[in-house]
Parts: sequence; C-alpha cells; structure tokens
Amino acid sequence: MKSDLLKYEKELYQNNITLIAGVDEAGRGPLCGPVVAGAVILPKNYHLEGLNDSKQLSEKKREEYYEILQKEALSIGVGIVSPTEIDELNILEASRKAMYLALNNLTIKPQYILSDAMALNDIDIPSRPIIHGDALSLSIAAASVIAKVTRDHIMYDLDKIYPELNLKKHKGYPTKEHLALIKKYGINDIYRKTYKPVKEILEEMQHENNKETVVE
Repeated sequence: MKSDLLKYEKELYQNNITLIAGVDEAGRGPLCGPVVAGAVILPKNYHLEGLNDSKQLSEKKREEYYEILQKEALSIGVGIVSPTEIDELNILEASRKAMYLALNNLTIKPQYILSDAMALNDIDIPSRPIIHGDALSLSIAAASVIAKVTRDHIMYDLDKIYPELNLKKHKGYPTKEHLALIKKYGINDIYRKTYKPVKEILEEMQHENNKETVVE
C-alpha cells in the first residue's frame, strides 16, 4: 500500500498549522562542490503525482518537478555551503548550516519545519526531524528536489570551468573515473580537503614532491 506523503502535514493541519516548511540537503557524499539545502512551503493539501525522494527520480523528472515547484510552491529557499566551510565545520554541521540558510531565505516564515533526519534546534520555529523524511513527507520530498537540482546546476557550471574533471557526469561523487582524473589533474579549490580520498591524494602528491626535492 502506498504511504500517504501528507501524513505528517495533515497532523499539523489539525492544529491549524498550514505553513509547513520541508527541508532537505543534497551533496553530503561528493568530494567536491558545495552542500546545498532546499526549503519548501507547499500549499495546503498539495498534490503532485509522482513526487518523491529526489534520489528515486530520474534527472529528467527532477528537472520537471523543479520547474513545477518554482511556480506552485508558496515559497522556496536555498542554502549553499562551500567546500572550504565544509572543511572548517565538518559535513554534518555544514549540512545543518545549509538548512538554516535555506529556511532563512524563505519569503514566508513557516509555522513548523519538517526536516530530513536533521535536528534543527537553533531556530525559533518548532521542528521535527523525520528519518527517511524525503520518502515519507511531500514537503521534504519537494525540498530534496530543489536541493538536488540546484546542486546539479552548480556542478554543471563548475564543469564548464574544469572540463577536464568531467563533473557533469559524476557530480563530484568518488567514482573510479573521478579519482583517476584527480590524480591526473590535481586538487583545486572546489575540493573538500578533509575528505579521506582527497586527503590521501594530497598526501601522495606531497610525498612525490618531497621525493623530487630530495633527488634534486
């Protein structure tokens, strides 16, 4: 039986809470690029056939839903945290910060927040973290689409600057091809230098440089 994606929202509607923001992030796992959060307030009892966790949707479908949500959502906010900040904060705190930024960028203040698994205590709005929320709440599913599509667009822009890294294909995730390309072309400012594969490649390069210095 298909689950009711408005179950959590309907519980809040019963208490006259209708301005509900779903919030989710995209880009925790990649080695480069930002982590991006989306926050979305949908109209009461909103329906969009097939909208679900962005990871379950094809890229074409995500783009379609992204365009529909831009027109039909009551408000959309986006939060972006850079690779440098990810290294400074750690990815968990950077993801949380992206969510706060996305919520602050909403044009309407929500009465309640539903977040995908993340506790959001530093905000004066009641909230509820839901494990696998992007598959259980329509508001969070909408936010996951906004976050994912926004991040993909950023990666396409970075691909134009660094075409040799083929970012449009792997979006910064640690694929075999991506790791080989980093070893070939080196590490630049878009990388998260605290991430283990990046750290290891940096150490390897440093080791090679030291060997060359000794030989000279």
